[in-house]
Amino acid sequence: MKKESFTLLEMLIVLGIIAVVITFAAVSYSNAQKKGRDARRKSDIKMVQNAMEQYYSVCGFQYPVASNGLVPTILCVAPSSMILQTVPVDPRGGTPYPLSNSTTSTYQICTTLESEAQPNYCVANQQ
Repeated sequence: MKKESFTLLEMLIVLGIIAVVITFAAVSYSNAQKKGRDARRKSDIKMVQNAMEQYYSVCGFQYPVASNGLVPTILCVAPSSMILQTVPVDPRGGTPYPLSNSTTSTYQICTTLESEAQPNYCVANQQ
């Protein structure tokens, strides 16, 4: 009576194939996470830009100035209006986005992307 079973070589080949598939899946998952964080960063930066432009048009044609170099809570005193109460933060590190070249007439907000060929993404004043 002949016993049928897998040989050691067949088992090693199957394990090798499984290892390759798992490796490809892990790389794809990692890339998807990076792209998701990049999309979130772009969305956050555009949301801040829209809030800054709204502040400009409602609050005397001036932009808010950040004293610490970070995006501030955007609150107009006269007329009293909360435009951006919760300031978005970077999805990976939880740090606020930097606000550079910030004056009452100009601003620039930049972030670094993880998965794009051009890693720097910036928006600036539109007025």
